[in-house]
Amino acid sequence: MSNQRSHFVVIGKVQGELVANVIKTHLESEGVHALLQYESVGRVYGISVDGLGEVKILVPEELVEKAKHIIGPGEFES
Repeated sequence: MSNQRSHFVVIGKVQGELVANVIKTHLESEGVHALLQYESVGRVYGISVDGLGEVKILVPEELVEKAKHIIGPGEFES
């Protein structure tokens, strides 16, 4: 078992947990492990205004280019 840990980086942001989970599932189906990072208040109350529903998509640093190629342009917020 390897003791090396990947450094995860944000590759983009989306509005809402549903969209984030679709992207995460797509990445993982292509062999790219992904994590989601979000504000807990937005998730608890289902609020998606003023950044509360914003979800960041993170992947291992060494797989950033592959992940961006899989997702393609236009999926993430500016």
